Amino acid sequence: MGATISQADVATRAKDQLLLRGVFFISGFAAILYQLVWQRTLFALIGINIEAVTLVVTAFILGLGLGSLVGGRLSHGNPRGLVLRFAVVELAIGIYGLLSLRLLHTVGAWTLGLSPATTAFVTLVAVLPPTMAMGATLPILVAYYVRRFGAVGTAVAGLYFTNTLGSALAAFAASFVVIRALGLTQTVWLGAAGNFLVATVALIRFSQEAE
Repeated sequence: MGATISQADVATRAKDQLLLRGVFFISGFAAILYQLVWQRTLFALIGINIEAVTLVVTAFILGLGLGSLVGGRLSHGNPRGLVLRFAVVELAIGIYGLLSLRLLHTVGAWTLGLSPATTAFVTLVAVLPPTMAMGATLPILVAYYVRRFGAVGTAVAGLYFTNTLGSALAAFAASFVVIRALGLTQTVWLGAAGNFLVATVALIRFSQEAE
């Protein structure tokens, strides 16, 4: 009987690990959808040039880096608390995503006539909050994974791989299929739906498992 329970427990843990990676895959997919939509929106507002490209890339890289630092500070506590923080962050990203196009257009209208440096700064500030939230998800989820399953190396490598894979597939799909088929607004809705799905799965499945 003990062996049977042990095998069932191992199978459950394996399914949970796979589901956790799937959740982070969707999170990475949504993040790149946002990046590409925001990039195209900013191009329409401030023009297509090397400065605009640099601005968008800088905002994402800076936001992800700062978010990782913030996520590191949030990655303490029991598994249930970590799940809740992760879900809240994903919900926040989704809500920002739904509001993002209107916000960026407002920023674009407000910065008309301002200097390029001021426009760049205001745009950077507008994009930093969601990218910081995206950067915070990895350390929080890694901390949860380690507390649940152990194996720090597997946690970091596996989650980072699936998140990056989701981002890569999103870049391909958005460039060739999604944006053409749905347009910018509905592509953002798709990304937000992904965030809300991730948050819901985290709360329903993993908060029940956490102790």
